[in-house]
Amino acid sequence: MTTTVAVLGAGSWGTALAMQLSRMEHSVRLWARDARQADEMQQTRVNRRYLPDLELAGNISVSADFDRSVSGADRVLVVTPSHAFAETLDRLKSHLDERMGLAWASKGFEPGSGRLLHEVAVDRLGKDFPLALVTGPSFAREVAEGLPTAVTVAANSPDFGQRWAEMLHGVSFRAYYTADLVGAELGGAIKNVLAVACGMVDGLGLGSNTRAALITRGLAEMMRLGQALGADPRTLMGLAGIGDLVLTCTGDLSRNRRLGLALGQGKSRDQAVAEIGQVVEGIKTAEEVMRLAEKAGVEMPISEQVHGILYKGWSAKKGVQVLMERELKRETE
Repeated sequence: MTTTVAVLGAGSWGTALAMQLSRMEHSVRLWARDARQADEMQQTRVNRRYLPDLELAGNISVSADFDRSVSGADRVLVVTPSHAFAETLDRLKSHLDERMGLAWASKGFEPGSGRLLHEVAVDRLGKDFPLALVTGPSFAREVAEGLPTAVTVAANSPDFGQRWAEMLHGVSFRAYYTADLVGAELGGAIKNVLAVACGMVDGLGLGSNTRAALITRGLAEMMRLGQALGADPRTLMGLAGIGDLVLTCTGDLSRNRRLGLALGQGKSRDQAVAEIGQVVEGIKTAEEVMRLAEKAGVEMPISEQVHGILYKGWSAKKGVQVLMERELKRETE
């Protein structure tokens, strides 16, 4: 059945998900914050800044008019950076009802509070309001190109989660669903910090052994924090956890890994971000991860080094050395 979906956020990920929804023959209203970008996309049928060589289908309309994009939609999918999630939700709240529900594909935490995004949503909409998250190993360009991809849809309502999985699911896009919002959100956020670390290892030329060790021990950090916050460990061993972690730590399309590469090569954080030219979620996420870890009493040495390099001017080379010189312990600790 054709559904009208408002996709809020016309970056690479929002555009890619709009394209996937359009393939499934839904009517898509893609909202762009910038009016000039919206007009250009609507006229040229391409997102010149993020996906310049891929054409938008005819069932995707693009607008900078927020109210017009949302009014009368059957479903809404928020794909803004995590730091803009609360602001977007405040604008959206008056348009929402339980039939429509709320879904998002943003990854990260609320800046300042460290809250997971579903906690931000519950605070504004209530604990019984239908909520769903789309996450997993999914580079925007590959989704936009229609390459095979599998994701997780986490929801507080089985029916709502299944509905979103069915809306997205197609020949080249497989969607699984789970009730574990905490685990799905943590996996999607923490992997950005660990990908910065992997990029630094590659930028320093430290080899495949080091990268493999870092990914494995990074997963251990993710599992420890997940356990402390009530996540299902099976979620973190699935697409939303290790799947997204491996992709983001090894794929050349990963902005977080590219940031780490630049840092490992001796560039400053600001210089690296300017060269990437897009939001790098791992920067803000590193701060919130350390705040959560400290509050929960969880040791996260890799994330701690990334935070120090990003915010305290520590060197990438010294960070690796500190990790290698840590006290010996059992692998399961």
